[in-house]
Amino acid sequence: MRFRIDSFRRSGPFMAAVLLAGCAVGPDYKKPDTATPAQYKEAGEWVKANPGDAVPKGKWWVAFHDPILDALEEQVQVSNQTLAAAEARYRQAHASVKAAQSGLFPTVGYDAGATRTRATATRYSVSLDAQWEIDLWGRIRRTVEAAKATEEASAADVENARLSMQADLATAYFSLRVADTGNDLLVDMVKAFQSNYDLTKNRYAAGVVSKVDVVQAQTQLLSTQAQLIDLRATRATLEHSIAVLAGKAPSEFMLTPVKLDVHIPGVPPGVPSTLLERRPDIASAERSMAAANARIGVAEAAYFPALSLTGNAGYAGGELAKLFSAPNRFWALGADLAGTLLDFGARSAQVELQRAAYDEQVANYRQAVLGGLQEVEDNLATVHWLTEETNVETEAVRAARESVALTLNQYKAGTVSFLNVALVQATQLNEERTMVTLLGRRLAATVALMRALGGTWQ
Repeated sequence: MRFRIDSFRRSGPFMAAVLLAGCAVGPDYKKPDTATPAQYKEAGEWVKANPGDAVPKGKWWVAFHDPILDALEEQVQVSNQTLAAAEARYRQAHASVKAAQSGLFPTVGYDAGATRTRATATRYSVSLDAQWEIDLWGRIRRTVEAAKATEEASAADVENARLSMQADLATAYFSLRVADTGNDLLVDMVKAFQSNYDLTKNRYAAGVVSKVDVVQAQTQLLSTQAQLIDLRATRATLEHSIAVLAGKAPSEFMLTPVKLDVHIPGVPPGVPSTLLERRPDIASAERSMAAANARIGVAEAAYFPALSLTGNAGYAGGELAKLFSAPNRFWALGADLAGTLLDFGARSAQVELQRAAYDEQVANYRQAVLGGLQEVEDNLATVHWLTEETNVETEAVRAARESVALTLNQYKAGTVSFLNVALVQATQLNEERTMVTLLGRRLAATVALMRALGGTWQ
């Protein structure tokens, strides 16, 4: 219906009271409770009570004391394209908030025209038009609330993308350095096996050993050379991955091989409840839940009529030179109250849809919390048991090296065949490579733990 301006004037005090009493329909947001334990099951006494290094919030990678890694991580901040895309999505969400907030204010437009009638008369007009939807039931406010929560979720997504890219780069970097260490190990083994092969050929030429010893020595040498080639292929793909994470073309990026010399920090896990504050993916899930809650109010507002105020003013006349004169001036004010009487369940279905969407986000949030707790527990256990395994493997490597030295002396003395040498050297190589692999797994698990804790322990 449309009110005449005189009735609108008479009802002014009443309308003002209505506007002041306007409320936002729909449930007010309250974060659901989540079951978080008092402490981590796998923490025990396996990690230090306090970090060994003062690490700035966010720059968790500096705890590894690797300046090359530090420089690469800084490049992720400015050059990674996945992160750039996430930041662009955040700007979209920020613009959506501004668009939603604009609905709280009047819309003002303009119009200018000239019309020539059949009788050759021309009429000119210039006017301003305004329209304002009064947010009696909070539809616009709930829309703004949802947009703000979505913006905050998007901001958390940016932080989650940043943390993910940083962790991926650190993992790839340490894998590459492990490959460099493995390369050095295999190069040393190839040299040793080449010496064995040369020695065995000489002994065969002297008639001391049989042909089978020469073949075994050659097989051992070629097999190790093949492993070395395979490891170099792995290193190349890791270097390419690091280049892309740092925002560079693989052809323009190179990391000089260096021996792995890294500090593995002890990471105190803190209390589980801090995950809700530190993990950006959990923060994003919580904000998405808040946005879904606000959309319930938007849907429920459709049950109530919408009140709009309209007005226009301007000049209209037949002479352009006298257009802006008092006799040509016009204006009008009005109010519209419109609502739906019958929609055969469309509005109730929309409310039901939004409530179900909210329930889905609640479940997603609680699952994100549980998943975060599991990741911390998993990596705490992994870090602990890999450390224990490393201690045992260190002894295994020492024993393997001693066994090789003793067996080689026996072979040179002619008391054992080369088969014995080949077997103990194969064992040594396996133990040495296991030791290098364990170092890489410990580094990867520590990075994963830092990521699971939200990128910082402060």
